[in-house]
Amino acid sequence: MGTRNIIACLSCIGFLIISGCSGRKPSYSFDGKISEEVLNNYLDRSVTMAELLTVDPFCIDDSYPHKEVDLDFIRRSGVKFIGRAIYRWGHEQAFNDPAWLENAGKLASEIHGIDPDIILQACVFEAVYKKGFNQIHIPSWTFEALGLEPEDRNFDFDRLLFPDGRYVDFWGHDSCVPDIRQTETQLWFMFLIGTYVRLGVESFHLGQVMLIGAEDEGWKTYDSFLAKVRKYAERYARRHYVLFDSHAGPRGMLSEDGRSLLDFNAFPLRIKEVRDEPEHGVLEVGYLDALFCKCPGGITPSGWSCKSLPYLVEFDNFGISKHPGEAADDHFVWGFDEISWFYRQPVEYKREFLRYAWDWVKKTDPAGHLQMPSSRVVTLPAPGRRQIVCRVVPPSEDIPYGMDIDSTIIDIWNSDK
Repeated sequence: MGTRNIIACLSCIGFLIISGCSGRKPSYSFDGKISEEVLNNYLDRSVTMAELLTVDPFCIDDSYPHKEVDLDFIRRSGVKFIGRAIYRWGHEQAFNDPAWLENAGKLASEIHGIDPDIILQACVFEAVYKKGFNQIHIPSWTFEALGLEPEDRNFDFDRLLFPDGRYVDFWGHDSCVPDIRQTETQLWFMFLIGTYVRLGVESFHLGQVMLIGAEDEGWKTYDSFLAKVRKYAERYARRHYVLFDSHAGPRGMLSEDGRSLLDFNAFPLRIKEVRDEPEHGVLEVGYLDALFCKCPGGITPSGWSCKSLPYLVEFDNFGISKHPGEAADDHFVWGFDEISWFYRQPVEYKREFLRYAWDWVKKTDPAGHLQMPSSRVVTLPAPGRRQIVCRVVPPSEDIPYGMDIDSTIIDIWNSDK
């Protein structure tokens, strides 16, 4: 081989290495902060696996046990970010059951034994229910993490409320949307996050912050609160850092000086019905309040800047409309929430839609990432309106509500390397 050819080959090899085409494995390493590259790597391998670490007693069915099925998928798939692993909408009294948290911790340890890089996410939702809430004792560390003098008392539901009484019974009888400006709300959220951090959780979905922070001008209270939580995480989190996202939508959570309070954003897919193809759906920039190409950027909590904050789009769940099976150009898809619509489709269309959505998001907005559906509450129309939990694996006697899309997700991810 001539000198020129050798130089040309070496140059080509160098280009491949620099351009990332050398087959180098993506990095999932972080400590104290997270880089843009590593965060995007995680979001590219994300699934919604609701209640993986726990069981919501309001939605138990025959498919919710057998967590070994989920662990097997984790081993086979290479998933790195497990969304909504602790979901818990209501049922605050679970915190008075030591076994609830103990079992969650054991399962988290087992998952990190499979892959220590995996990020587990918990939810800190915009809903609190009075039942059992006032029986939860506030640990002294919760006060101390917020810079407050410890008090020997339980939580007080009434101290969570907006002064003008808004959002009381918003989610049903004896429920509320808590006001982030209230010290009790910050104590409650600190208690949740701190408790979950000690279980090995490293990411937190803050829900509809537009409701919780309805009177939080310029996100000033949230800014102060999250700074204290991050300080707590520096000491107790597995890698001395935790991630925050919310359903902030196109507005985001930007401070007055241009800092993003969130590490990444998250939003429903907002699937648009194809009226001349019954039950079919597509994604479209600008449809309703879809986040595509509209996610604001800023200076991230880890210190790097971006024009558009990385974000996840997920198959959301919120029930059935009054017009199931009909197109209406609303947040429902053919009358169903997104995951219920998806679950009801023939398996071949499920697989086709996942491939379509993955490619569409990648091509349309580089900041966006499709969060794959693995397990989530689905609402079925008959008999009555009952809730089940769909699973990523094929249906079986043990897992009757399987979607049979696990191999498709793995194929998509493998093709993306």
